[in-house]
Amino acid sequence: MATGTLTIDLDALAANWRALDRQTRVETGAVVKADGYGLGVAPVARTLAAAGARQFFVAVAEEGAALRKALGPGPVISVFSGHMAGDTALLRAANLVPMINSVDQMLQHVESLPGHPFGLQLDSGMNRLGMEPAEWAALRDIAMSQNPTLIMSHLACADTPDHPMNSAQLQAFAEMTQGVDAPRSLAATGGILLGPDYHFDLTRPGIGLYGGLPFVDAAPVVTLDIPVIQVRDVEAGETVGYGATWTAQRPSRIATISAGYADGLIRAMGPRARLHHGDVAVPVAGRVSMDLIGVDVTEVQGEPETLQLMGSHQSVDTVAGFSDTIGYEVLTGLRGRYRRVYAE
Repeated sequence: MATGTLTIDLDALAANWRALDRQTRVETGAVVKADGYGLGVAPVARTLAAAGARQFFVAVAEEGAALRKALGPGPVISVFSGHMAGDTALLRAANLVPMINSVDQMLQHVESLPGHPFGLQLDSGMNRLGMEPAEWAALRDIAMSQNPTLIMSHLACADTPDHPMNSAQLQAFAEMTQGVDAPRSLAATGGILLGPDYHFDLTRPGIGLYGGLPFVDAAPVVTLDIPVIQVRDVEAGETVGYGATWTAQRPSRIATISAGYADGLIRAMGPRARLHHGDVAVPVAGRVSMDLIGVDVTEVQGEPETLQLMGSHQSVDTVAGFSDTIGYEVLTGLRGRYRRVYAE
């Protein structure tokens, strides 16, 4: 078999949800957008529901409809993008809760789905989604009379605990929602770690569930093992891969592994990336190509059958660092060619 094996530890996923839940005295939801951060929304969401999550969040209505099929009736599924044109039938059929982001969305919602549940998203300073203070002040009384299920905002810099934006957004959100009679939510993973002032009534962990920063105590969820197609000997002075960017400084053994940027392994990672064979770290040799990567296995005893990119030796964030990106991009970029194994 020439495809890599992506092992997803569902027990670790559940353990991460419970660990974040224990850090608060409020309800803990779960963000499962982007197909469960690339790991498969159905098994991910079912695991989190079994662990105790009752509120789930997705980016768009189509994701919510797929999630409803996986979870069945019962759990609340909220849609960050709100009520977009063309969403009405999906919102109704899958019983989804749009997080209303503007006056226009509010009008569209009450006209097309009168009496259907909705939440509200406020902009506390990120300038991305949600109603700004003036818009919210004009709509507040009307919106609150319709009994929204949740009022939320999102922190821009929660992964940097001492950033002044955190306290500024906390103050803005508290002022905008003072006296409201509805559950409130501000904290995702980073916000949970900032402490109780940020927790309000509901938290919405995302990346921390999947083993990513800033939740440094997260259990690793993903292991990626990549098969070796061929091992060859190269002499000192010979080059490997496109552009001849890597030159052997000694007689070397180069393994060609079956994965590349078509599998979500970012091309820019090549010069700094390493994999592991057991406890032995082995560096990438040359450029990451579409389906293949050269790896210097000179220090490995025998003929390796697989090499590990993510797992016990290096996390998704370590791999992200090879190409100056973040764990989110690596996780959500893991493509469909991998053989997926869900371990419990």
